[in-house]
Amino acid sequence: MEDMSADIITLELLKEARKTVMSSPLGVINTPMIPWHQTTLPLNVPCNIHIKLENMQRTGSFKVRGVANQFSRISKEGSFVTMSAGNYGKSFAYASKHYGLKSKVVMPETAPASRSILIQSFGADVERVPTSFLMNVVNRCVQEDNMTFLHSYDDLDLIAGHASLGFEVLEMMPNPDVVVVCCGGGGLLAGVAAAVKLSGCENTRIYGVEPEGACTMYKSFIEKKPVTMDTKSIASGLAPPSAGALPYKVCQRYVEEIVLVNDEEIKVAVSTLYKAGLLVEPSGSAAFAAIANNHIPNITGKNVVCILSGGNIGKDELTNFPN
Repeated sequence: MEDMSADIITLELLKEARKTVMSSPLGVINTPMIPWHQTTLPLNVPCNIHIKLENMQRTGSFKVRGVANQFSRISKEGSFVTMSAGNYGKSFAYASKHYGLKSKVVMPETAPASRSILIQSFGADVERVPTSFLMNVVNRCVQEDNMTFLHSYDDLDLIAGHASLGFEVLEMMPNPDVVVVCCGGGGLLAGVAAAVKLSGCENTRIYGVEPEGACTMYKSFIEKKPVTMDTKSIASGLAPPSAGALPYKVCQRYVEEIVLVNDEEIKVAVSTLYKAGLLVEPSGSAAFAAIANNHIPNITGKNVVCILSGGNIGKDELTNFPN
């Protein structure tokens, strides 16, 4: 993806990908978007929040959108490998099972064990390794086992598939003032930002949110190139070792700013959402955490869309959160 320019992402490409995603046999859902006040839980913020419920998506996260587009374009022969902390791996394994493909997910040791069990339940092999060894193991699978590597965030088809979420937001709110999206490798943020901006919403501000301990895109914006770092966060899905090359270029063009939240803010966000009747994992709660803790500038009186990107959290993990 390093040799690709952001110019490759066009409105026509994204609209075509959306058709593919919504007609996919994987059963991608047009998820609800509701105003926060419908949860009946008071929230002391100065804006009108609308939450996009991707925690209710097929396989429990937005990842199936990109996977639906990605798998529509691959040969349905051979075996496939990816690296993932959980959500992409689950959608990848789900798709592999549907198409009858042999698959393997290389996971960081920091990912919750419940995620590994979920992925294995779809028939995929799982290998857990230290985060810094993820690509080494993937490369071994490619070279020694002749597997085909599908990237979990730095992939054009994946980004285009994720853009379908952005189009759905605009159908519910044609001109949002602000859209807030979590960011790991940057695939979702790039897709949503491109869909919104290329649809003519020039004045919409789009913010990415990363954990302080896994701020690869934040550092990439500063250094003006994709950055690799040792990452650690309770939001393991937002802690890949690097920002994606293509997502970085797209985000640099369309995203206003990357803001940071700490793990404690993410924990409180998970608990607040749970009290509101919403089961959202730490990675899926990061955008909400940024809004709730006033990290998004100039939102007083604004219509703000918050993407709750996933709900894959086990009951064993919930015991680690306040209240």
